[in-house]
Amino acid sequence: MNTLWPNNLIETSWFEMTWLDITLAHWLLAITALFITIVAQRYIVKLFHNIAQKITSRTETQLDNVLLEAAERPGSMLIFVIGTLISVHLLNPPAETFPIIELFDSAGRIVSIFIGVWFLWRLLEGLSAYFTERAKETESSLDDQLVPFIAKTLKVFLVLTAVLVIAQNMGYSISGLIASLGIGGIAIAMAAKDTISNIFGSIMILVDRPFMVGDWIKTAEFEGVVQEVGFRSTRIRTFERTLVNVPNSALANMVIDNIDGRSERRISMRLGLTYDTTPAQMRAAIAGIEEILRNHPGVDQSYKLVKFDEFDASSLSIFLYYFSSSKVWADYLQVRQEVNLLIMDLLEEMNLEFAFPTRTLHIDSGAINAS
Repeated sequence: MNTLWPNNLIETSWFEMTWLDITLAHWLLAITALFITIVAQRYIVKLFHNIAQKITSRTETQLDNVLLEAAERPGSMLIFVIGTLISVHLLNPPAETFPIIELFDSAGRIVSIFIGVWFLWRLLEGLSAYFTERAKETESSLDDQLVPFIAKTLKVFLVLTAVLVIAQNMGYSISGLIASLGIGGIAIAMAAKDTISNIFGSIMILVDRPFMVGDWIKTAEFEGVVQEVGFRSTRIRTFERTLVNVPNSALANMVIDNIDGRSERRISMRLGLTYDTTPAQMRAAIAGIEEILRNHPGVDQSYKLVKFDEFDASSLSIFLYYFSSSKVWADYLQVRQEVNLLIMDLLEEMNLEFAFPTRTLHIDSGAINAS
């Protein structure tokens, strides 16, 4: 039997059989590659996804989850496209009979671009949802409006870029289109330069965060409380109850003093005692005022000064310098009032008097008698 039907002859005859001018070996290789592609698409991708989920669940950030979710379906489709292209190349049909390899390569490039755009689109949506939730946690309303605006802008840019890349891969010349878009973009930019500068000013305010809605700010031109931060301008409610609209491009270049940005409020004042105050009484008054500041719960204990520093024209001056623990205006005034009343009680117990501007007039008695 072996002499009549050699095994190598049978194998050679079997694999050299052709159908549609393609050998059976190529058919088997192509079918096997396609089968592996389908198995990989259905099971291996799912296994990889489960492993990636276990890894990302151990991290604190949600950005890796966003990336994984955005890549899941496009990644599965990309595997199918790559497997199909490999199968076609393994099939290797003769170009004169079935000229499909070049066609499949071109279609594969275009479909791959679509898949890449699909992935980036899903990623933008996931990032937009993530940063929208984060923006709700802030006090500023600017980031609530800015996140969707940036997301939509990036999506438009993504679609335009995809159209140009696909057109180029299909053999169309896009140099003229890009030139026309450039000229149109320059014209639009010139017409909307103020709006664009205000938008960039809004972005700078959002990034630098020199103030928040509700903060009391002060500049060289105005002073008031921030009411709203928009895309074009910021609204400031002045203490005269007027409403000032400041363009964000101008506000971003101003020197801003954020009054509410401080952790406490400063209190600086002077007390004037009469010149009949003795040194012992002055020492006791200073020690008593220091004790008042040390025991008051509303006074910040990190830094405070009570010093007899000057001999004024009509008083002995005591310098007080301290901070209230609260930056709230009403609490600050309450602390200042309570400290002032305690100082008055102390000086009254010590029989010391506050000095006020006086002038002593000396009259020469001899000159009076001579007249």
